[in-house]
Amino acid sequence: MMIYAISDLHGEYDKYLAMLRKINFSDSDQLYVLGDVVDRGKKPVEILQDMRRRPNVIPIMGNHDKMAIDVLTWLLQEITEQSIHQSVNQESMYQYMVWQMNGSQTTIDGFYRLSREERNALLGYMRKFAPYKVVETGGRRFILVHAGLGDFSREKKLDEYSLRELAFIRFDYDKEYFGGNTFIVTGHTPTLAITGEPEIYYSRNNICIDCGAVFASGALACLCLDNMREYYVD
Repeated sequence: MMIYAISDLHGEYDKYLAMLRKINFSDSDQLYVLGDVVDRGKKPVEILQDMRRRPNVIPIMGNHDKMAIDVLTWLLQEITEQSIHQSVNQESMYQYMVWQMNGSQTTIDGFYRLSREERNALLGYMRKFAPYKVVETGGRRFILVHAGLGDFSREKKLDEYSLRELAFIRFDYDKEYFGGNTFIVTGHTPTLAITGEPEIYYSRNNICIDCGAVFASGALACLCLDNMREYYVD
C-alpha cells in the first residue's frame, strides 16, 4: 500500500485521471485530496463522481468546496414561496456573488446536468469532507489540510481549529509550526505565487503541493508520503 496526496484539482478531470495512471493507483493505495476539487476547470462534477466511487480516496474540505456546498444547498432546492423566503436573503446572495467571482460556473453547470437524486447524493458526499487528516508513514507525521493552521498555537488541538482557519486562511511558509518529524502539507496557495515554479515547495517542515493545475503555466502535483517521491502532470 502506498499513500499519496494531491490538492486543488479545480475541475481538471483529465489531469486527475492521468495522475492516477501515473502513480499506478490501486485499490490497496490511499489518495488524500486536500480540497478545492470544484470550480474553474471544465469537469469538477466528474471528479467528484469518480472520487465518490473510490473508498480509498479521502477528501479534505477546501474553501471552494465549502462555498459550493453553501450555495448549492439553496440554489438546487425546489423553489416554493416558503423556501425562497427562508433561503434567499442578503447573506445567501452575497455568498453566491463571491462564489461566482471565484469560478463557480462550471460547478453549477455540472450539478444542473444531474438528476435531483444525483445532486443530493453528491452534496451529501461533499458535506462529509474532513477538515483535516493526520497520517503517519515513513517515520514522519503529516498534518494534511487545505489552507493551513490559522490562528496557530502549539497548545491548540487540531480539533479546536475552525473550518475557516483550516480551509480559508493562507499559510505562512516562512514560519516553523512544529518541526521535528511533523510536516504540514497544504494546498490553497499555488507554488506559482510563492516561487513562480509549478513544483512542490518545502520550507521549515511546511510542504505546499498546489502547483496550479488549472493554470496554463501550472501542473498537477502528487506527493507520495511514504517515500516523498514527487509526480507531475502538466
